[in-house]
Amino acid sequence: MTSWLRTLGSVPPCLLLCFCCLVVAVCAQAPGAAGDVCWSPSITSCTECLSRGPQCAWCFKEDGTGPSQRCDLPVKLLRRGCEAEYMELSEVKVEVNATISSTQVSPGDISVTLRPGSEASIIVAVKQLERYPVDLYYLVDVSASMQENLDHLKTVGVALSLRMTEHSSDLWLGFGSFVDKPVSPYINVHPSKINNPCSDYEIRCRPAHGFHHVLSMTGNMSEFTRVIKRQRISGNMDTPEGGLDAMLQAAVCQRAVGWRPEAKRLLLLMTDQPSHLALDSRLAGIVTPHDGLCHLENNVYTGSTRMDHPSVGQLSDKLLENNIYSIFAVEKQQYQWYQELVRLLPGSHLGKLGLFQAPNLIELVVDAYKRLLSEVEVSVSVEDKAVSRYWVSVSPLCPDGSTAKEQSCSGVQPDQTVYFNITIGLRSCPDNGEDEDVTVLVRPVGYNESTVVRIHSKCRCSCGPTKRCNDGSQSPCSGIRDSTNQEQRLGHGLIKDSNGDSNWNCRADGSDVDCSGRGMCECGTCVCEQSRLGTVHGKYCEIDDFSCPYEGGLVCGGRGVCVLGECVCEDGWTGDSCGCPVSTATCQLANGLLCSGRGRCVCGKCVCDDPRHSGDFCERCPACQSTCQSYWKCVDCHLSHGLTQKEAGHCNDTCAPLVGYMDDVSECASSSRLVGTFLSVCALTVLCGLVVVTVSRLLLQKRGRTPGGAAEDGGYHCTGKDLSYIPTTNEKTVTYRRDRPTVEMHIQVPKMPLGDPWQY
Repeated sequence: MTSWLRTLGSVPPCLLLCFCCLVVAVCAQAPGAAGDVCWSPSITSCTECLSRGPQCAWCFKEDGTGPSQRCDLPVKLLRRGCEAEYMELSEVKVEVNATISSTQVSPGDISVTLRPGSEASIIVAVKQLERYPVDLYYLVDVSASMQENLDHLKTVGVALSLRMTEHSSDLWLGFGSFVDKPVSPYINVHPSKINNPCSDYEIRCRPAHGFHHVLSMTGNMSEFTRVIKRQRISGNMDTPEGGLDAMLQAAVCQRAVGWRPEAKRLLLLMTDQPSHLALDSRLAGIVTPHDGLCHLENNVYTGSTRMDHPSVGQLSDKLLENNIYSIFAVEKQQYQWYQELVRLLPGSHLGKLGLFQAPNLIELVVDAYKRLLSEVEVSVSVEDKAVSRYWVSVSPLCPDGSTAKEQSCSGVQPDQTVYFNITIGLRSCPDNGEDEDVTVLVRPVGYNESTVVRIHSKCRCSCGPTKRCNDGSQSPCSGIRDSTNQEQRLGHGLIKDSNGDSNWNCRADGSDVDCSGRGMCECGTCVCEQSRLGTVHGKYCEIDDFSCPYEGGLVCGGRGVCVLGECVCEDGWTGDSCGCPVSTATCQLANGLLCSGRGRCVCGKCVCDDPRHSGDFCERCPACQSTCQSYWKCVDCHLSHGLTQKEAGHCNDTCAPLVGYMDDVSECASSSRLVGTFLSVCALTVLCGLVVVTVSRLLLQKRGRTPGGAAEDGGYHCTGKDLSYIPTTNEKTVTYRRDRPTVEMHIQVPKMPLGDPWQY
């Protein structure tokens, strides 16, 4: 503080004075800013007012004040003359039922009253007792690969009982086994393999099963050892096992397993393979989801072939619901797979064993029990019907005074207490606006005690003894509504309760929303809301000028109105944006023919049936055949019969309905004339080629002669530059080889000078 004052001392007095004035101005405006949270001209009912926040209040005093002036802070309402007894407050009530006693979790029952936007905080204390009775259920994978590990369990019972006496007042053990679902493709369904999966190895195995409860909870360690010795292995085909399916049955079948209510419950899963998850059973054609219930008949799980494996979330809920800790004892090859699983299961522990030997297994169970007991964690669950309307936060206060970020405290010793500050808030009321009762359950993981929080959501206003809130729902227009209903009953025989819903005249036929969801219903009339995008209007606020397609810069092209996002076009127009005329006048020729008889009129334009046609009226067809080509066979037939109508009977099969007889047949020439024309063109082309060749030859010969007109005697003239590139001699070497000696001959043949004449 001294250093801060010393710093202010160096500030000029004028600046310091301005700063103080600014602080005073901000503080003076703070209450007004808070008041704006409650007051709004659109708030015209008590329910809407209290949903603004817990600091708001509604004045229901009958003093002529309008509905928009009744919602504000209690302090401001008092200044306006509204006494406290005429205020509906958003109060929060928390009541603790002290009649319910508990030794570990307190309080046991709490009642809370909330309004929308309000919240309440409660404190739940969880005390760790010094010693608990313990129920430990062994759930063992008895597939063929677990034979050696099953043998090691025979000495566990007595040794574990002696070791647990240090931590528990009473230890009971139970036993169950599992393999996989006894259906294909998880097992071999050959008749010889169903009853004995190990028949190929000449070993007698037990049939595969989803879960078999063998021994209920007992404190007789000799009985536990005797049951273990009688166990035999089984077999299946795929690698994953049905461990999660068996765990859920062991958790929910409390009566068969014999879980004690007062004991700490431990479920130990022993396996060397991963487990099947939900949806895996679809490979076997099993698509029914698990119902989370017990399905044991004669201690055998009967739902294995009818229901899918449970999901991880479903298994987690059932373990929490039945206060069970889960321990996984797996080999190191599968450790990483179960490490990911344990993160999703509260109150679970994972142990890694090289071999399932008795000493290692005993240490794993003892260490898991000590760790699980020293970690106190709570789980808060809201009823499914209201889970979206509430929010919950948990802040634990550990015995050492620290506040953990998670919902648990570690290292808790016996007789120590952990306090949890649990805040529950109500976001909104149900859709029907009625009051609602919801139960929130606070469960410490692994404890057989819990705290029940009963929440009453107050969504309606009581408004004192008169039950009149003087808000929009009880406005003077109710009399108008009553008289209107009376007239309807008298004039049309309609039966309608005058005290019914005030929005009876604000819904269009077939709609379940007032004013199309874009306005408020006041006295049976829709008051449409204003949008920054445009104007909303209409009897049911169904018309606007912004949510429909535009054409030419206008909504619906200026030829219709926009109703609930769709254009309702004027007479003579159609289409999504009212851009298509209903009339086909723009597609007709002067003779009244529509699209030249070759197309359809769509949206005022011709759409040709044949893609070869084009033009505004499908009048052009550059790729089409000419008249003569189209009817050549017909014309040829008539030419051969003299083109007389008398002889037309010979061509009836060819083109009688298509031919009109004319004197002028110049359009179609005879075949002989066409052949003659073709031959004439060919002859003329050949003649022109010969003339060109002859003229070219004469020009070349004339160019080769001297200016005097006579060529020298066989001579050929070259310039001096050309002679430098002409060799004058030619030398050849001829070698004649004999056995001995070798003779080489060199012959030089001089070349003839370029200008010398040839001698004959």
